[in-house]
Amino acid sequence: MTHPIRWLQDEIADRMLQKLDIVKLDVRDVLIVPDFPGKHLASFAKRYPHAKIHSLTEDGISGFAMWRSKALSHWRSLFRGNTEPIANYLASGKFNLPDNSVDFVFSNLLLQDLADPRHFLQECWRVLREGGLVTFSYLGPDTGKELRAMDSGVIRLKNLLSPWDMHDMGDALLGERFSDPVMDMEFINLDYQSDALLLVDAGALKLLQATTQEVSKPGLLPQKMTLELVYGHAWALGKGLAKARDNVAYIDVNQIGHKTRPYSA
Repeated sequence: MTHPIRWLQDEIADRMLQKLDIVKLDVRDVLIVPDFPGKHLASFAKRYPHAKIHSLTEDGISGFAMWRSKALSHWRSLFRGNTEPIANYLASGKFNLPDNSVDFVFSNLLLQDLADPRHFLQECWRVLREGGLVTFSYLGPDTGKELRAMDSGVIRLKNLLSPWDMHDMGDALLGERFSDPVMDMEFINLDYQSDALLLVDAGALKLLQATTQEVSKPGLLPQKMTLELVYGHAWALGKGLAKARDNVAYIDVNQIGHKTRPYSA
């Protein structure tokens, strides 16, 4: 995401947190990925006042901007937790956190930009403690459907890296051992008064081949754009159990206990 679409990130983060109002979770450590200077930090401060905030910040956000946002809304996170650029994760495919180190992973509008979100789920499983929760939102495949229905010669579009619908994601969560996945979806319709404004948002959502496009005649573009928002959450339960693969259960040697009997002659 880029700055022009920051309002959408704030809105979706707020909706995600509202969906968690009925969820009871003891949180000591939170991982926010991606993080940005938004109002969600104040919500985290209110909901989890003593939690450590670990975050992967979006590209293009200065360290000072992130520091200022945290100082104003969640000042404890200045001294607890850690922050690093999300580029580090994208390059390595790994969170810079130990196994079983967080209770809650919060991911807002990221998964559509990953070639294979399954790797992200695997990392979430690795860092979550037993009983931890992952919650996420992402753009579904019907996002920008009005643009895709146009003559391809008007603007150059590109597909989302991950065109997963909510059923694909639900299956992936179960495949990565998460429990009780809950998925839902909604459409948000954006109306525009000019082609230029629509193109700015489409570029920020990474729907265009380039961030700026020129349209020779006004009125060629639709006056609205549909966003498909997919939401989900699931639990990390039974982390000590074996994982079945190809109908074979693999058990870590550390899970095998040995009980001795007293010997009598």
